[in-house]
Amino acid sequence: MLVATAHPDLFDTLRPVLKDFFPEVLPVLASEEAIVGALIHVYAQPLAQAASTRVKPRFSCRNWRALKRSQAALLVAVLVLSLFLSPQAVTAFFSGAAILTLLMFLGLRVTGFLSHLISHGHITAPGNGPDAAPASGLANAPETGKEDVTARPDRAGLPKVSVLVPLFREREIAGALVQRLSRLTYPKALLDVILVLEEADHVTRQTLLQTDLPPWMRVLEVPAHGGLTTKPRAMNYALDFCKGDIIGVWDAEDAPVAEQIEHVAARFARAPDDVVCLQGILDFYNPRCNWLARCFTIEYSSWFRIILPGIARLGLVVPLGGTTLFFRRDKLEELGGWDAHNVTEDADLGVRLCRAGYRTELIETVTYEEANCRAWPWVKQRSRWLKGFMVTYLVHMRSPSRLLADLGPRRFLGFQAFFLGTIGQFLLAPVLWSFWLITLGLPHPISDLLPSSAALSWLMLFVVIEILTMAINMTAVSKPSHRHLIKWVPTMMFYFPLGALAAYKALYELLVRPFFWDKTQHGHTGPEAAAEVA
Repeated sequence: MLVATAHPDLFDTLRPVLKDFFPEVLPVLASEEAIVGALIHVYAQPLAQAASTRVKPRFSCRNWRALKRSQAALLVAVLVLSLFLSPQAVTAFFSGAAILTLLMFLGLRVTGFLSHLISHGHITAPGNGPDAAPASGLANAPETGKEDVTARPDRAGLPKVSVLVPLFREREIAGALVQRLSRLTYPKALLDVILVLEEADHVTRQTLLQTDLPPWMRVLEVPAHGGLTTKPRAMNYALDFCKGDIIGVWDAEDAPVAEQIEHVAARFARAPDDVVCLQGILDFYNPRCNWLARCFTIEYSSWFRIILPGIARLGLVVPLGGTTLFFRRDKLEELGGWDAHNVTEDADLGVRLCRAGYRTELIETVTYEEANCRAWPWVKQRSRWLKGFMVTYLVHMRSPSRLLADLGPRRFLGFQAFFLGTIGQFLLAPVLWSFWLITLGLPHPISDLLPSSAALSWLMLFVVIEILTMAINMTAVSKPSHRHLIKWVPTMMFYFPLGALAAYKALYELLVRPFFWDKTQHGHTGPEAAAEVA
């Protein structure tokens, strides 16, 4: 039996595995590219099928059936008719749900904020003296991604790291991506960057053919299968072709800091075995582009610099971001990779990771992205995220008792607060806005159900919530690099109404197109903005 190998010096490790099947085995030298090409030629379709069904059925939405448009229209008609026939009861129900979800999400944000203040020594937690060392939800490293050299693993013992970069119709950004990733300082012999594109994506393929790729970057085409072309399916397919013990994910528009991989390797070397995922900070390289980009940057700063580190420190479920993620490969494969049908595969994986008893840590190394700075593309992107949150919530709540047993009461409540709070605050935002009618003394369907002091109570509640939100946002952008955004924080109240539009688009698609991936087009700002932060 002749066995092709690119590493004949390691061939003896195969002999014990093969001796029971073949009495005589001889190595034949071949390149890795040729071997991978042969495997793809023979097994492309089975591998593509496996990529679509890698996650266990109970954790996947792949068996869902979309409604017909007529059925979705009937549901809307029933809701409108109910509102017409019994406006007071329907409005009261949705008003209660709106306030509940608003308070749930606010509670999660405030909890994360208090944890942030305690960890940075701004306030003292009960039982912690003034000399106590602050704990942090972030694995310590300066914002630039640099850290103490003595804290790194020995350079000779550094792990091989594979990073997946899914691309889809990226004419504008593929060349700039190669330039940005070339600034990485991790030993290139230990770096395996895989540019993952769909077989039918001729746009990106032609762009890459005109780009000189370094030897540590390679292109992998994902075969078409069943009409599904999603980022998680592509990453599942590519996972089997990775060379590294650590698997990372970047997006097409990303500009990671130069020493990011060193920091990741160092943290994994020191972290307990149950820490299987490291999530980096996401930031934007074009916050000065326009008002929408500024607000997007403020939102992300509060989330990745304040809230997520806080809830990670408290051991709650961490809904992952879609990029600057790094996993221990064996644990990622154990979890089944990503749900190929979920359009927020990152948040879903964060929940499954926690349910399996593993932990995510936030690391203070930054990846810069392009903020979505146009209104309709922003709505499309946010609608995909919100639809994915709806899908993730419904999938994991198939058996609430089992979810409670897996997570425990505290994490279960955190799960409810994040997903119900996020979905509810956008879907039910118009209901909350309608309360201003009561405050202004105008007619409202539930005015008769409320005492005369209700208007003042609503006003005080909204003012308190707005002050807390502004305090979190201002703290998030208080560092010198973002201080220019402080004056824009009060305008955030005009930013989130776009989210309500995105939420209704997401709800409609959940019913009729649950697996549709609304592609975000990048490259509108220009490469010079990313160059400034590299």
